Amino acid sequence: MSIARQASEITLPADNRGWSTVLQFLCSQFPFISETVWRERIADGKVHWFNGSPVTPLTPFMPSKRLCYYREVATEPVIPLAHSIIFQNEHIIVADKPHFLPVTPGGDFVNECLLARLQRDTGITDIVPVHRLDRDTAGLVLFSVNPLSRPAYYQLFSQGLIQKHYQAVARLTAAMLQTDLPQHWHIENRIEKASPRFINRIVTGEVNAVSAISLVAKNQDKGLFQLTPHTGKTHQLRLHMLSLGAPILYDNYYPQLKPKLPPQFATPLQLLAKQLSFTDPSSKQSMQFSSKQLLTAWQDQC
Repeated sequence: MSIARQASEITLPADNRGWSTVLQFLCSQFPFISETVWRERIADGKVHWFNGSPVTPLTPFMPSKRLCYYREVATEPVIPLAHSIIFQNEHIIVADKPHFLPVTPGGDFVNECLLARLQRDTGITDIVPVHRLDRDTAGLVLFSVNPLSRPAYYQLFSQGLIQKHYQAVARLTAAMLQTDLPQHWHIENRIEKASPRFINRIVTGEVNAVSAISLVAKNQDKGLFQLTPHTGKTHQLRLHMLSLGAPILYDNYYPQLKPKLPPQFATPLQLLAKQLSFTDPSSKQSMQFSSKQLLTAWQDQC
């Protein structure tokens, strides 16, 4: 059994949908965890209010109140790939994440995530990711370590003041093979949730996803692409590459959802968050960082 070292937090909904107790809410919110397991966690003190006050099986549901709980998994995967800290000061950490490692706890992962690794590396507990990468995607992630300056770094993303540049490898279409380099595409469309809920799809409607994509190099039937997302929808770059007829190599979600398997370390998703650029809101200096992670499918061919 792997148990989280730090509590996860959840704010109870402002509207009560018929839950008389916190226990009923937890069973409804997490349907794959049995009531028996929640009762055991509550008895062990693994569920409590944000201020530390204990929760019992009879504690009434309290709208908008913050609840803490400790995640558990029977067997947690170990990701034998290294991360690194690219930059650190009193405000931020820029970390270089390997493929397969989640940024924060989720699913089968409790303590094996980039956030927990950084807490162990630095001894700092108050570390918060300012943005996220998919577990399958490698590259740069920006973390805040100072709660006073944290809002300014969130605003870099919410106000579009940060530039993110990615690299991807995909098999080329016939048209791409026959056209000179570089090739450029500007993609605008609408992305919404699909089924199952962890994948998305492109639909008709008002634009909410914008990307610039360029094919910059070719090697036999594969191409190296540079991607610049101007919005931040989930799986945006994967779907936009798919819309070009060139899904990212080793994508387990698109164009077809593949069965869940243990991490396939020989074939990581060929998507890399290569660069972050921004004017630091604390120092007012121009900052640019580059990942040292590799896209193996391209390196193997070159």
